[in-house]
Amino acid sequence: EEITEIMDSVLEDFGVPRNIKRSVTEAKKLITKEGAGEVEYTSAIYILDESLNDINMPTHTRTDLMEAISKLEKIKEQLK
Repeated sequence: EEITEIMDSVLEDFGVPRNIKRSVTEAKKLITKEGAGEVEYTSAIYILDESLNDINMPTHTRTDLMEAISKLEKIKEQLK
């Protein structure tokens, strides 16, 4: 729940470029689909991690996404 809230705040931020919003939307779909498991969480982490390299990303968004990745990794470890 916390993770989707973070993602929603990024998606609602007008200062976030569209390509980053696309990545966040894709990652959110993966983790919220029914029966999401380790593979989906790993894919979501990878997608978000790739978007961190975007030079146009606002600093506060980068911090939010790093927090989301951290939380996703914790959940992924619990699924093992």
